[in-house]
Amino acid sequence: MLGDHDSIAVIAVNDLDRARTFYEGVLGLTSPRDVPEGVVYTAGSTVFLVYPSSFAGTNRATAMSFQIAPDEFDAEVQTLRKRGVTFTTFEAEGLAWADGVASYGGFKSAWFEDPDGNVLNVETGV
Repeated sequence: MLGDHDSIAVIAVNDLDRARTFYEGVLGLTSPRDVPEGVVYTAGSTVFLVYPSSFAGTNRATAMSFQIAPDEFDAEVQTLRKRGVTFTTFEAEGLAWADGVASYGGFKSAWFEDPDGNVLNVETGV
């Protein structure tokens, strides 16, 4: 069954070169290899694929979430801000917002978009 196999996130982009600039330059991710469909990136012990598609940015839900240790969260948010990331807010029951960061039930989260409008997130774990 599928639960016996690894899975990866898949992010659609319009311009692969522009996406590489963002994911590598702004987010600081590394790519162990290019594949015919696009670029594979590592994040912790996981990988995800960024690939070109005409449907890039059409998903308005969170496409990928980076799990950050609570004691590293604020520093990671500051680093992203320094690299030009702008965090977005939205109305949702139970969220308390402070400077673009949501707090709820002892957790923290912040949402932002890549250059194609894909919604990404950093949070203090699930």
